[in-house]
Amino acid sequence: MNIGIIGLGLMGGSFGRTLVKQGKHKVYAFDINPSVMLKGEMIKAYHEKLTKENAKEIDMLVCALYPKYFESAVSEFLPFLKDGAIVSDFCGIKRKVEKQMRSLLEKHENLIFIGGHPMAGREFSGIEKSTTTLFDKASMILINVNADIFTMEKVKKFYLEVGFSQVVITTSSNHDSMIAYTSQLCHIVSNAFIKNKQAQSHNGYSAGSYKDLTRVARLEPTMWTELIMENREMVKCELDEFILNLTEYKKAIDSEDNERLYQLLKEGNERKLSIDTKGFKEQK
Repeated sequence: MNIGIIGLGLMGGSFGRTLVKQGKHKVYAFDINPSVMLKGEMIKAYHEKLTKENAKEIDMLVCALYPKYFESAVSEFLPFLKDGAIVSDFCGIKRKVEKQMRSLLEKHENLIFIGGHPMAGREFSGIEKSTTTLFDKASMILINVNADIFTMEKVKKFYLEVGFSQVVITTSSNHDSMIAYTSQLCHIVSNAFIKNKQAQSHNGYSAGSYKDLTRVARLEPTMWTELIMENREMVKCELDEFILNLTEYKKAIDSEDNERLYQLLKEGNERKLSIDTKGFKEQK
């Protein structure tokens, strides 16, 4: 296929580099920053610059920008795409993007819209940090807006061939609900945890648990502010439940209730073991 990429940051750059390296698809790319385009050319993140003139060659156009830029960015190229071209994205929230897609669909009924979110990333940003292995064994989430079953299967097969281990097809609402827990809450907790005054002098006292818990404290504040605030009602629900659970541990410690603390820790341990065992069986 001919793949168009708008935005050559960590995600778009890694996607382009992966496709170019695999050599099965032709990659067209566009970034508003000329220096980013130059870097992308140097590290082989695309074959040709995406323009309005060659947009007619594109089979699938992927927007790898913040959600607030999606509609305006793709609108520059939509009038020039051929009938049946697929328009997708890599945005971290899906209800807002799906709404934008449905609005665009009213003007471009000849195009196919499918929301996408690669469950991959790093604590860094920018094309300089892009890799050809970012999506290896990751999960790809798809939101069907107006595609038929054959197109969805085609896109699913494409992402599996790119290197994703699985493709999950769901609704934008379910996506945002799950992501509030598995991603956005995790970033908030990690970011808050690192603010403890002990973090300044932890060297020599930390092991894997500290490293694991603080990895995503390093983030891009502009992007994560947008993602969290656009999904704030679902994030708030997850925060409320997390705070409630933390409160139970604090109550047990305050009251010196060894039995209650033991039970809380035991429950958490058993829940983790159950989830991990289930995941292992599903993978087999």
